[in-house]
Amino acid sequence: MTPSADSVSGTPPKQRQRRHEPDRRERLINVALAVIAERGVAGTSHRRVAAAAEVPLGSMTYHFAGMDELLTAAFTRLAEEAADAFDQAMLQARTPEEAVEAIVGLITGTVLNRPDALVATYELYSLAARRPEIRTITNAWMARSRAALERHFEPETTVMIDAMIEGLTMHRALSLDPMPVSTVREAVRRITTT
Repeated sequence: MTPSADSVSGTPPKQRQRRHEPDRRERLINVALAVIAERGVAGTSHRRVAAAAEVPLGSMTYHFAGMDELLTAAFTRLAEEAADAFDQAMLQARTPEEAVEAIVGLITGTVLNRPDALVATYELYSLAARRPEIRTITNAWMARSRAALERHFEPETTVMIDAMIEGLTMHRALSLDPMPVSTVREAVRRITTT
């Protein structure tokens, strides 16, 4: 074996520096959501997320015991971010009319309708339909949404509004001819004024 130049010169070989990244787990969760939005749950793997995050594959197994843990963390993040945005929108409403407009804005605006977030949300719904343990994420999300709505409406009404928000958001996202904002507003008013 031929000695390396470093061993001949007495200089110690250079070691690859480890990048110190204290928030790597959080970044991996965000990257996982982007991969889920791009490739779906079925196309998401530790290897794909590691490549997209430009980290060693071992970093994935260090932070997540398996795909179930990664998916749970990613979908929990997605649900919490959506619930936070929903909560903020409802907190800003001071009157029943402002609450109606906040709901219309949630359905028709960008808060819940970013294309990547919508696709990831539908992936979450699909996974929750197949795996009851994932429903804890969707149930926690619905509970937060309803709590935000209950600042303005009766509990029974909040259940209807929450379901309507989900349905109208999905309808508008998938329709080639989305329901106009005026129709969304009328639908919200009909439920909230009964």
